[in-house]
Amino acid sequence: MQLEIRPDPAEVGRARKWARSRLAGAGIEADESLAETLILLVSELVTNAVVHTGCPAVLRLSLPSGAAESATVRLEVADRSDRAPVPRCVDSEQTGGRGLALVDGLADRWGWSPEGAGKRIWCELDRCAQSREAAAACGGGASAYEGLAFEAV
Repeated sequence: MQLEIRPDPAEVGRARKWARSRLAGAGIEADESLAETLILLVSELVTNAVVHTGCPAVLRLSLPSGAAESATVRLEVADRSDRAPVPRCVDSEQTGGRGLALVDGLADRWGWSPEGAGKRIWCELDRCAQSREAAAACGGGASAYEGLAFEAV
């Protein structure tokens, strides 16, 4: 399932609302930590696409069918900018610039790849019977980019 995103910051809220409704349809409760984490990741990736590219984007969600206790949720945001995500170091006083570092810390896996004339940034979350705090049991774990912030362009 996918949602077309206009290059407008107001689209971030619309993307969150759309994702919440898709999660509910897949049997993922709004108060599950998986849902809360996924909505935060939607916010970060859509914000990066809207703010840093100024191009339309496409948000895609791949959700498990049924209420499986162990499955993977995949989030992708594709945009028309061919510029790769670039690491940005920010100091503690800056209010932005931490989006992909946050994705790196919260997602079980993430990456990006060229797609046509643009790129696709993706992340995956493993849904486990245990809480997200026990993510290591599901293959989640340490951040390879701890302390760095990234700018998706």
